[in-house]
Amino acid sequence: MPDAERLTKAVGLWRKAYALQMEGKLEEAVTYYKASIEVLPTAEAHTFLGWTYSFMDRLDEAIEECKKAIAVDPEFGNPWNDIGAYLLQLGEPEQAIPYLQRALQTRRYDSYHFAHMNLGRAYLLLGRFEDARGAFRQALEVEPDYEPAKEALSRLIAQFN
Repeated sequence: MPDAERLTKAVGLWRKAYALQMEGKLEEAVTYYKASIEVLPTAEAHTFLGWTYSFMDRLDEAIEECKKAIAVDPEFGNPWNDIGAYLLQLGEPEQAIPYLQRALQTRRYDSYHFAHMNLGRAYLLLGRFEDARGAFRQALEVEPDYEPAKEALSRLIAQFN
């Protein structure tokens, strides 16, 4: 099958998987993401398969899929941020920081404010309050209406006033 056909088929399967995931049909979504990857491995399919695994509390598998996504396209920011977020869920903020910092350096990422927010969360957990405040402020510079960052910054400021 020519590359253009493979890409079209893989994207179609990925979109079907995403729709199933949003409907809460996680096992079916996993099947379609895997089918998409079999046709043509993409960073998106691996990342979103990982995201689905995270909804299923399968964080180790989620991290592995994100690492596969990074191997396909290290400039796609989502898997870097997602690994950081999963490590935060696992109570490993120190290990999360390099992944979150790398997400902020990628060229292909639409949600830098998520990485700034997660970096702020990691710093908070480590008691690095000034770094956390800076990260929350950077999230708001990128996305001024991002409520989680507004709330986190407000709580942090209130804590020290």
